[in-house]
Amino acid sequence: MKRDFDLIRRIMTHVENVPAGHFADESSFGFDNEYDRATIFEHIRLLIDEDLIQGKIHRSPLDDQIDIVRITGLTWKGHDFIDASRDETIWKKAKEKVLKPSASFTFGLLLEWLKQEAKAKLGLP
Repeated sequence: MKRDFDLIRRIMTHVENVPAGHFADESSFGFDNEYDRATIFEHIRLLIDEDLIQGKIHRSPLDDQIDIVRITGLTWKGHDFIDASRDETIWKKAKEKVLKPSASFTFGLLLEWLKQEAKAKLGLP
């Protein structure tokens, strides 16, 4: 599976809007069959592994596939990513310059690029 950064951004934006004390699960995303369940779950696993969201993954004892996710919120790093990628113009530019298929990058590089673009848009050094 390849990472889908549009899906990652959508998941994280949704999680940001979950009220404190509540959780997001697969039924709350509302992607209307745009993505299959396994793809969504694997992206959530990646986000938890990368410490961008807080949550738990439950795997089926029969086949070890992810069968339930409970997301309780964003981490500090997750908030940084959402804040830096919120502007649609900056996000489109990131997809063209940083996320294009031939580019080799890390998530950290993407986050730093987004932060720099946000700073430049605000006129900060």
